[in-house]
Amino acid sequence: MIPIRSIANMIDHALLHPTLTDPELRDGCALALRYNVASVCVKPYAIPVAAEILAGSDVRVGTVIGFPHGSNAAVIKVAETVQACRDGAVDIDMVVNIGKVLSADWAYVEAEIRAVHEACVANGAILKVIFETDFLTDDTAKRHLCTICSAVGVEFVKTSTGFGFVKGPDGGYHTTGATLPDLQLMLDQVGPAVQVKASGGIRSLNDLLAVKELGVTRVGTSSTAAILDEAHRRFGDPASDLFDSEQRATGPVRDVGY
Repeated sequence: MIPIRSIANMIDHALLHPTLTDPELRDGCALALRYNVASVCVKPYAIPVAAEILAGSDVRVGTVIGFPHGSNAAVIKVAETVQACRDGAVDIDMVVNIGKVLSADWAYVEAEIRAVHEACVANGAILKVIFETDFLTDDTAKRHLCTICSAVGVEFVKTSTGFGFVKGPDGGYHTTGATLPDLQLMLDQVGPAVQVKASGGIRSLNDLLAVKELGVTRVGTSSTAAILDEAHRRFGDPASDLFDSEQRATGPVRDVGY
């Protein structure tokens, strides 16, 4: 039997959809608090609200930098990181400059990651670097990013934003997110001090358990309630329940597809 706590400890509850309202933000933070997950990941303007709701709890406040396409100037990403930390964020998820990665401008990419990581260290935060693997069809680029992140000493590498939509032959836009081959590549390539976060498409307990078995230690998802309620049904132990039945979410939670 897998302890439910070990599953909750893997989850960064994502509150990142562009249409997320203020009431939904507050409800999402309250849900994260009830389920006692690892963190919430909110948009930068929402950090003070999340920090207020989660004050005194074990749930960390995280945010995104250069989101979702990584195109901000490096100096802006650093300033955004510093402001986020001042507002109460302790987990920073930064999107790489995807165009620079695809241009193989590795000096630029490393300098940017290093500058943001230094800002995190100076302000007591950890850094998760988002590759946006949907856009990286060549595994060589993913390996380069893993090597750079290991050299810089970031805490996590991460697959996706959940919003990396690629135009298909039908003219429609689709996103895949985390895949087992990409996660295995990242796990194989990063240094021993760097952890791997799976984001994009992790919507069920089986999805989470599949990446956990590989060695992934964190997932980003908006399907937290569905995952942990299923874990409770499958693995629940009255002596070690994650939460009391009265504490569970009492109504449907909008799954924004992250």
